[in-house]
Amino acid sequence: MLLLTAVIWGTAFAFQREGMEYIEPITFTASRMTLAAVAVGTLSLVLSSVGKRRSGARRSREADLSEQMIDSANKNYDATKPDEKGKRRYTIVGGICCGLFLAFATFFQQAGIVYTSAGKAGFITALYILFVPILNVVILKKRSSRLVWAAVAMGLVGMYFLCMTEGISLSLGDGLVFVCAVLFSGHIMCCDRFTKKADPLKLSAVQFLTSAVVSWIAAFIIEGPGMDKIITAVTPIVYCGLVSGGIGYTLQMVGQKYTEPAVASLLMSLESVFAVLGGVLILGESMSVRETIGCVIMFAAIIMVQIPEFSKGKKTVN
Repeated sequence: MLLLTAVIWGTAFAFQREGMEYIEPITFTASRMTLAAVAVGTLSLVLSSVGKRRSGARRSREADLSEQMIDSANKNYDATKPDEKGKRRYTIVGGICCGLFLAFATFFQQAGIVYTSAGKAGFITALYILFVPILNVVILKKRSSRLVWAAVAMGLVGMYFLCMTEGISLSLGDGLVFVCAVLFSGHIMCCDRFTKKADPLKLSAVQFLTSAVVSWIAAFIIEGPGMDKIITAVTPIVYCGLVSGGIGYTLQMVGQKYTEPAVASLLMSLESVFAVLGGVLILGESMSVRETIGCVIMFAAIIMVQIPEFSKGKKTVN
C-alpha cells in the first residue's frame, strides 16, 4: 500500500506544478482537500452502513451461543483494545491532528514549488526519511535498528543523486520546502500514533475535512479565491484531490497501521523515484546516469530495510 502511495504521489507532482500556473497555492490545497474529504467521507459512510447491517445479522446468529462459549471469549478479550467509544475518540482527535499537519505541510510545499526548482524541492521534501527516525527517538522513545538507520542514510544519498542536479544553495523556496519536510515528518508520526487504535478510513476522512476547513479559512484571509481560477485548474485539482489525496493518503493511513514509521517514510520517499520514472515513461524525458544511480540506491535501501521483516515472517511460518 505504501509503495502504491509513492507511485501516486510521484505522478501527482506534475499536476501540482501545473496547478500553480492557474491558481494560488492555498486555494489549490483547499480545493483538493475538499474534494478528497467528500470522496473519502462518502466511501466511509457507505462502508460503515454496510458494516452495521452485517454486524446486526451476525449478532442475531450468535444470540444462541452457550454460556461456555461466552466465557471462553471473555478470557481471550484484549483489554488494551479500545471500545467503540474510545475508537471514535481516537478517530476524531487523530483526524484533526493529522489534518492540521497535512494542511500546513501542503501549504509550505505548494508555496515552495513556486520559488525553487523541482529537483531541490524533491530532495528537501524527502528529508522526512531522516526526520522521522529522529522524532521516533526524541518524542516516542522508540529506537530504530542500525539497519534502518543505514537504509535512511542510503536513501538520502540516493535522493541527492536523483534530485540535486543544481548546486547547493538555500533560497526562499528551499526554506519553505524544508519546513514542509518537518511538518510531513510530524504527519507520519501522527498517523503512526492514531492508526493503531482508530478506523483508518474514517481517520482519513476527518483528516481531509480538517485540512479543507483550515485551508479555506487561510485562503480567504490571504488569497481571496475565485471560482474562475478553480475551474481553470480543475484537472490538477481533481487528480490531486481524488487520486493523490483521496486514494494516496488513505492508503498511507491503512499501510502505516502495519508498518514502523521509519520504514514507512522510506517507502513513501520513493515518490521522487517514481516522479522521475513517470517522466521517462509518460513524457518521454531522458534519465541521466546520475538519476539512474539515485534510483538504484533508493531501491537498494528499501530492499535492505525489509530484510528483518522477511526474517520475522519466515520464523513465524516455521
